[in-house]
Amino acid sequence: MSTAQTIGVDALPAVLAGVGVYKVFGPKPHRAMEMAAEGISREEILRTTGNTVAVCDVSFEVARGETFVVMGLSGSGKSTLVRCIARLLDVTRGQVTLNGDDLMAMSEKELRDVRRRNMSMVFQHFGLFPHRTVIDNVAYGLEIQGLARDIRRERAREILDVVGLGGWGDHYPQQLSGGMQQRVGLGRALAIEPEVLFFDEPFSALDPLIRRDMQNELLRLQAETQRTIVFITHDFDEAIKLGDRIAIMKDGAFDQVGTALELLANPATPYVREFTEDVSRTKVLRAGNVMKPHEGETVGPTVGADRSIDAILSVLLETTDEIGVVDPSGSLVGVIDRGAVISLLEPGS
Repeated sequence: MSTAQTIGVDALPAVLAGVGVYKVFGPKPHRAMEMAAEGISREEILRTTGNTVAVCDVSFEVARGETFVVMGLSGSGKSTLVRCIARLLDVTRGQVTLNGDDLMAMSEKELRDVRRRNMSMVFQHFGLFPHRTVIDNVAYGLEIQGLARDIRRERAREILDVVGLGGWGDHYPQQLSGGMQQRVGLGRALAIEPEVLFFDEPFSALDPLIRRDMQNELLRLQAETQRTIVFITHDFDEAIKLGDRIAIMKDGAFDQVGTALELLANPATPYVREFTEDVSRTKVLRAGNVMKPHEGETVGPTVGADRSIDAILSVLLETTDEIGVVDPSGSLVGVIDRGAVISLLEPGS
């Protein structure tokens, strides 16, 4: 469970924020934005003006320690948005701030300093240097910062242990599996101890089992380091697993932003409802969502309040006793039973 989940994102200061962000590709961006504001479709804007409205009037806040997932189908604008947030692309209109500082107003030197020390990005394609060893790939950001070779290599060795690649430092990327290469990319991003991590569909090209392992690895690292994360995906199951909040994007705009449970229980648009209608509630509901007050003296087994019902089904099936629900400190906060779970999973509940 992340800090954002424990405290609640509304109670945490925003690290990243965007207001009215547009990104338009083409010769007449201002006319395209005017048409978009009038509700004219992207297809009609493209046909009429030759402009593509990739991001359309997006506003957001990402709290410190939060994993904010942006998801949508191919062409929805999610990858363009994250590149705008990281200022790999300049926005056409709008503002993006990091700790209150306007990224759009920064000089090239200021932006380079921010990228070297405050932000890291992990892409679907690993982007590793084939002529560099694993340890030198991980240490690359520290080299750019100007750290001495022995210092950066020592830090890189520590990071390799963190991402499960201890002992692989002297190998080259092409000697590693795809999952291991992605761990190198993750290690390189973590090495500079960034305040914000951007992930652009980093696990999409991996085999399902390796992808699951990398998701679990990211959850483990986030529990330990509490970075602020913006994660791009087209997979709702991945969004549910990783995200504190999820923004569903369509045609360059956010259709709805909320927790997985909020999106499932109260879809704001037909598009969001379509996205969520086939999602198993056992993956979304947490023990804390279905617990009731504890009135007895003792309980049977216990589970964490943040555990999904899907993850504790085996416990529910193995006991007829009430199951205790505990908070991160291990204190009992409630109990659940099979009847409560069944009633919540019934259609129309």
